[in-house]
Amino acid sequence: MKIQVINGPNLNLLGKREPEVYGSESFESYFIELQAQFPEVELSYFQSNVEGELINKIQEVGFSVDGIILNAGGYTHTSVALSDAVAAVTTPTVEVHISNLYKREEFRHKSILSKSCVGMIAGLGLKGYALAVHYFLTTATR
Repeated sequence: MKIQVINGPNLNLLGKREPEVYGSESFESYFIELQAQFPEVELSYFQSNVEGELINKIQEVGFSVDGIILNAGGYTHTSVALSDAVAAVTTPTVEVHISNLYKREEFRHKSILSKSCVGMIAGLGLKGYALAVHYFLTTATR
């Protein structure tokens, strides 16, 4: 099974940025743990602060991998184009958020992406990524 993790803007700063919200571990460090937790899965990771690069990556992998785990960061609430990219590909996508969007500013309470995703995991910290992998492993999605 092949799963692509895609992280959006500012998630390259995990471990440094607002540790009270996002924790103190970098995503790169966590990704090593995630790979070790699921050795039977070919996990790939991509991060960009640029909306077009995220769209390009979704289009690149969206017909060949078994699942996409997408944390679009702030683009979750603003990017129609990113939502359209998720809707345009055949690979199912799980939306993941480290923080609980509904405990944050009101503008974060709406996700433009959710309608194009099979589900959303929010507020469980980095463990949300492992839960998304588990979903793909236990659900016939293709």
